[in-house]
Amino acid sequence: MTGSARPQPGELVGLACSAAREAGELLTARRDMAAVVQTKSSPTDVVTQLDRAAEDLIRRRISAARPADSILGEEGGQTGAGAAVRWIVDPLDGTVNYLYGLPTWAVSIAAEVDGVVVAGVVCAPLQRSLYLAWLGGGAWLESGWEPGRRRLACNAGVPLADALVATGFGYQASQRATQGRAVAALLPKVRDIRRAGAAAVDLCYVASGQVDAYYESGLHAWDIAAGGLVAREAGAVVAGMHGREPGEEMTIAASPVLFAQLHDQLTAVVGG
Repeated sequence: MTGSARPQPGELVGLACSAAREAGELLTARRDMAAVVQTKSSPTDVVTQLDRAAEDLIRRRISAARPADSILGEEGGQTGAGAAVRWIVDPLDGTVNYLYGLPTWAVSIAAEVDGVVVAGVVCAPLQRSLYLAWLGGGAWLESGWEPGRRRLACNAGVPLADALVATGFGYQASQRATQGRAVAALLPKVRDIRRAGAAAVDLCYVASGQVDAYYESGLHAWDIAAGGLVAREAGAVVAGMHGREPGEEMTIAASPVLFAQLHDQLTAVVGG
């Protein structure tokens, strides 16, 4: 198959799974060699040489299989233009966790066809978990802890007061202050708050029922694309405020009723 062929979502998932697994193996094997080589938005927003190595590997694998496709990567930006298929890559979501030896980090790869995300894979190697989804095909988990592939469904029928809610924080001090005020207002109204440190994984936790809901501001396309599809295909609503697309302003993911409750609560706290 060449990059000019219009693929089926399942074909794109297969390529994403292969590339994500290989990048995850590279990152796992070489973690002791990780060192910060650059900061981005603030001194706490770091890049390691292994972020770049993993993205380079993914780009090579995708380009070898589909040379006409374009690729948007967190580290390398956009390459290619005008292609029907665009890949959206976060080679290492949860870089700080990775540097500190915490297990919550992942490789995230999604594919868009004509601007619509149709395939998504999130590989969390130290959790022995590969989450995958394709448009209309459901969300699935391949786990090293159990045989086969398990279909995912988000938790339904959970009211806000009983919800375990995941969130995350940005890197700018002013943004963190705003996010801290939102957490302080929300915490008395929910079961509890979790902060894992990797947006793609949090979205997959919504899909698998390991948390009931997730929200965060300051996210980019590579943070949301793959995990967002996994959550949607598991029955969650993934959107921004007041029907807008998820993204930098706000991303919320939860079953439909809980989504509405969390959305209204966040509107009261942060506006929008």
